[in-house]
Amino acid sequence: MKNKKIVVTGGAGFIGSNIARKLAKDNQITILDNFTTGRRKNIDDLVANGVSLIKDDIRNISMLKRIFKGADYVFHQAAIASVPLSIQDPILANEVNLTGTLNVLVAARDNNVGRVVFASSCAVYGDDPTPKKAETIIPKPLSPYAVTKMIGEHYCRVFHEIYGLSAVSLRYFNVYGPYQDPKSDYAAAIPKFIEKLQRDKPPTIYGDGRQTRDFVFVEDVVAANISAAEKKSIDGQIINIASGKDTTINAIVTKLIKLFKSGVKPVYEEERKGEIKYSLADITKAGKLLGYEPKFNLESGLKKTVEYFNAASR
Repeated sequence: MKNKKIVVTGGAGFIGSNIARKLAKDNQITILDNFTTGRRKNIDDLVANGVSLIKDDIRNISMLKRIFKGADYVFHQAAIASVPLSIQDPILANEVNLTGTLNVLVAARDNNVGRVVFASSCAVYGDDPTPKKAETIIPKPLSPYAVTKMIGEHYCRVFHEIYGLSAVSLRYFNVYGPYQDPKSDYAAAIPKFIEKLQRDKPPTIYGDGRQTRDFVFVEDVVAANISAAEKKSIDGQIINIASGKDTTINAIVTKLIKLFKSGVKPVYEEERKGEIKYSLADITKAGKLLGYEPKFNLESGLKKTVEYFNAASR
């Protein structure tokens, strides 16, 4: 992708900053972030090298209409991306994830944006017992967060069918990698485990650790986003983005303890409400429509992630 005008909502966050970083060299990038969870240090180097930064909120539709003018692509990553926080404050989750997404789509429609790539989530599947989650499964969300992502997908499809807006939804599974925030109360598991192990403290596992997740390295997710922006004839589609392999939380912690050469053992606490038990993606559709094929296995991805966090802590 070259010489395109691109807006990344939530561009100071984990996945958004990785997308912006990948595309910044050859494209005109605008990052939009209100810094509720996004971090300025994720993008300081990008802004210093000419990437535009707008500090604002996707609930401000007049601002969106202004910054989307002439945009080829919008990568819509901004969200309240925490299941626990959405349970604690469902109104906030609804305002940001649903009203905010509707604002993004309206602003994109009104500016004839080339395509919107919407960050959805495997959380929409809930605890469906099907071993491999394919996009044909009827969603059974277990949290307000998951509900907002499911409805966001419907909005993307409807805006394509009614208004002709080009929009695609990517259902991320458990993304990990550099620039993820380990310090948030609602941080994802892997950066929290790493942060504990850097201090030689025992990682905390919620539940018995036998729950499974499909962990996917962020560079694979970035590649999927770029393909989703460029591929023809995929408007309105919903596509799983994952590794296609499941791993228990216990196994992840064991791998990280070995990488740190640590002697600590994890501690276990009560499982959290709204969390699903088993998660594994069928990524056949991503392969067919996007040419998607994960390049990183768990070992190589974890190694790169630990190297990043160790370098960042020095």
